[in-house]
Amino acid sequence: MTDSAAVERGAIERVRSDSPWEDTIGVARAVAAGDRVLVSGTMPLVDGAVQGEGDPYAQAKAAFGNALAALERFGLDASSVVRTRMYVTHARDVEEVGRAHQELFGSVRPAATLVVVSGFVDSRVLVEVEIEAFRNTKERP
Repeated sequence: MTDSAAVERGAIERVRSDSPWEDTIGVARAVAAGDRVLVSGTMPLVDGAVQGEGDPYAQAKAAFGNALAALERFGLDASSVVRTRMYVTHARDVEEVGRAHQELFGSVRPAATLVVVSGFVDSRVLVEVEIEAFRNTKERP
C-alpha cells in the first residue's frame, strides 16, 4: 500500500511490505522523494519464509525480486535502477550473487557495491540487497 501522505506531486511517498521489521524498527520498504526511489535492505523472504535456503544465487534472485516489486508500486522496473548494493555473508558467494545481478541488471548496468558482512538478523539469510531508482518526475501529470 502507498502511504496516504502522498497526496500531491513532489510529496514523499512510502510503500510497505509484509516484512516484520518495518513496524519493529520503524522503516518503509521503499521511499520516493522527488525523482529518487530508495528501496530498503531486502532479504529473500516470501510470506515470512526464507527462499533458497543455502543457495546464494536463489536468495539474490528472491531478494532482488522483492525489491523490484516495491519499485513496481511506483510504476518503475529494473530499467529505472541506477544503484544496487549487495551484502553477502561469505566471500565464496560473490560469484553466484553477481550472476543473479548480471541476469537482472546486465543491460541496465547500475552503479553497484557488493560487500561481505558478518551476518544478518536471520542466520539462514546469505544475501540482502538495496536498490535506488530514478523516476522522471517532470513527465508525471
